[in-house]
Amino acid sequence: MTSTIILVLFYVFSPLLLLYLVHNYTFLKKIGAIVLAYALGLVIGITGLMPENSMEIQNLLTTITIPLAIPLMLFSSNVKSWLKLAGKTSISMIIAIFSVISTVIGGYLLFGGNDPENMSKVGGLLIGVYTGGTPNLAALKLMLNVDNEVYLMTNAYDMLIGAAYFFFIIIAGQKVFGIILPKYKSVVSAGDQKMVDVSSKEPFWGLLNKKNTKPLLIAFVISALIFGLAGATTLIVPKNSQMVVVVLIITTLGILASLIPSINKLSNTFDLGMYLILIFSIVVASMVDLSKMMEISSEIFYYVGFVIFGSLLMHVLLSAIFKIDTDTVLITSTALICSPPFVPAVAGALNNREIVVSGLTVGIVGYAVGNYLGFLIANLLIHI
Repeated sequence: MTSTIILVLFYVFSPLLLLYLVHNYTFLKKIGAIVLAYALGLVIGITGLMPENSMEIQNLLTTITIPLAIPLMLFSSNVKSWLKLAGKTSISMIIAIFSVISTVIGGYLLFGGNDPENMSKVGGLLIGVYTGGTPNLAALKLMLNVDNEVYLMTNAYDMLIGAAYFFFIIIAGQKVFGIILPKYKSVVSAGDQKMVDVSSKEPFWGLLNKKNTKPLLIAFVISALIFGLAGATTLIVPKNSQMVVVVLIITTLGILASLIPSINKLSNTFDLGMYLILIFSIVVASMVDLSKMMEISSEIFYYVGFVIFGSLLMHVLLSAIFKIDTDTVLITSTALICSPPFVPAVAGALNNREIVVSGLTVGIVGYAVGNYLGFLIANLLIHI
């Protein structure tokens, strides 16, 4: 009993240590809390210090953290702003999503032949993470019942190849793609600059501010109620479809809740959702059997690389036809491939602050649709 309590406390509070380190050490901040969470989990798993009943605790935490995180991350969404996306940005977003879906399907045909079941699930994961982000990746792991080793390997390759993509975008993307794409023309208005704000100079750090305790507690209770309502459907839904139905209902209710001003204005709900993602990341990494992970085909690596750079190339070529400017293409691609937190960094590298709002908005739309698209495409691939 004592060991169980200690394990739960470790999982729940160890992200605080990671956030402290990221907050105080620049080089760790560059690595990021998510990567550190996976590293910590792997170290804990390798040591073999887990108590005998650890699997039960791990399964419980992976089951509840993501359903609680999804609404929290959607509460701050501005659905109305999704409808206000400038024409070029909207077209770029549609092209980007189309490019991701196309390359996921193409990559499955190229690399999925030897293990169609797992590779179709990987395809669903890639749809989720490259239209949304890590929360969608984690949610789809549950929805598609992805093996821990396959999930972690996919995530590891995503981080590795995604880093190469990101550095290419900020170092050479504007110059390279500026050869065939038009330059950006300023059209932003002062009012639109305030439509969306999910970034901050100190991600997660607002969670420790006492003034945010009450709004975060309210948000958590609302998220738990949404989880409870969605969970009630398990009484009438077949067992093999329960997790899918629950996550999709949670996503939908989270979007609807964001339309309520009093919920939408609650502070730091996105960060609280990401804190739960950190817990999930540590738990999943600590469950991995490295001996099994080493047996996974390198085809997953090729699949991830094909989707990241293939979708970027397709996005750029199609955008050239529609005459979408370089900066809009790069910020849209970044928002989907890397997720919203990377948008300000790319905008700074492009020396264009005006595209921050549109980039963040595209990323939030991606968070909202990622679960739906990922599940749909994964089930399509297995029947190809």
